[in-house]
Amino acid sequence: MRDGRQRRSERRIVVEGPHLLAAALGAGLGPKALFATEAALTRPEIAQLVGARQAVLVSPAVFAAIVDAETPQGVAAELEMPALERRGTTVFLEGVQDPGNVGAIVRSAAAFGAGSVVLDRHCADAWSPKVLRAGAGGHFLVGIRQVDDLAAAVRRFKGRVLCATARAGLRLRDVVFAGETGWLFGGEGAGVSAGLEELAAASVAVPMAAGTESLNVAAAAAICLYEAFSREPLQMASRPAARS
Repeated sequence: MRDGRQRRSERRIVVEGPHLLAAALGAGLGPKALFATEAALTRPEIAQLVGARQAVLVSPAVFAAIVDAETPQGVAAELEMPALERRGTTVFLEGVQDPGNVGAIVRSAAAFGAGSVVLDRHCADAWSPKVLRAGAGGHFLVGIRQVDDLAAAVRRFKGRVLCATARAGLRLRDVVFAGETGWLFGGEGAGVSAGLEELAAASVAVPMAAGTESLNVAAAAAICLYEAFSREPLQMASRPAARS
C-alpha cells in the first residue's frame, strides 16, 4: 500500500511498528491482516499487542517489502482507512508538502483537541507511511479529509476561520476564542494564498524575536492550537498527557 492512489481507491492503509499498531487498536480499529517476523514476536510488547490475533509470519526480507520504514520493527497491520467525524476545531492546510510537517500537524491537532484536519490536493498524502509515522497515532483521533477545493471547504465551515501568517496580523495572545474555530495554515515558504486569506475572519501572527525568520508551519500550528486549547482549563485537565 505504498501507492497513494491505491490507498485512496481501496481505502486501506498499512501501519508499522508497535506504537502505531497500539494507537490503531486503542481507537477500536481491527486489522484486516497482521504481519510479523519471528524475531519481533519475541519482544514482550509486540507479543502482547498481537495476543490471540492471527498473525502471518513472514521473513525479514518479505516484511521489508511490505512496509516503508528504513528500520522496520517487525510488526505491521493492514487497516481500513478511518473515516472519523469529530466536532471542534478544524485545521485547514494549503500546500503543506513535507510529510513530516503534515504528520506533526495531525499529531498536534489530536493533542490539542481539534476535531478534524482538512488538506488540499497539493499537501502530502495524509495517509502515506511517513505522515503516519510523524502523526504518532494522531490519525486515529481526528477526522482527516483531503479535498479538491479547499476554498469551498473553508466557506462551508460554520465557525470563525483564523489565518496564520508570518506578516503583520492580530497577535495570537489578543485573539478571543468563541465558538468553533478554524485554523488555516499554508505551505512551506509560500504560506497561505491571498485568495484563501481573504476568506478568513482575521489573520493571526505569532510574535517572534526581532531578526528571526518565520516559524516552521508545524511549529506555528502547534503554538496556535495550544494557545486556543489552553484557554479551556477543563479540557486540559480531562485529556491524557501527550506521549513523547
